[in-house]
Amino acid sequence: MKGETRDMETHSKFMGYLLWIFGFTGSHRFYYGRPVSGTVYFLTLGVLFIGWIVDLFLIPSMDRKASLRFRPGRIDYSLAWVLLTFLGIFGAHRMYMGKWVTGVLYLLTGGLFLVGYMYDFWTLNRQITDINAQN
Repeated sequence: MKGETRDMETHSKFMGYLLWIFGFTGSHRFYYGRPVSGTVYFLTLGVLFIGWIVDLFLIPSMDRKASLRFRPGRIDYSLAWVLLTFLGIFGAHRMYMGKWVTGVLYLLTGGLFLVGYMYDFWTLNRQITDINAQN
């Protein structure tokens, strides 16, 4: 049964392509668990848009690798990423993951003054994998 759960997809190609539209900000790279290149893309506008265009063809590969790297379970990666991206400073993604104390703390402090919000862009996939591994 454990082998079956490892074959399940954790990330969505649809979400990857949707985030690719804003990919010059690195959003699709963060989503697929590539925070270093996501940060580089953010700082260089997708490496002057060239890397952004190349990534159009790399998304299927990034999606496969993410599904092998991260653990599926009760916490949905795509939903958590949507909550982080659009409501992260309010802690919605943390509350969804069951981290109520830090979720309320984010709500009261604007994502811990944006530092925690940025930290979660780097670590959200790992946080979800850890929670999914406990179940």
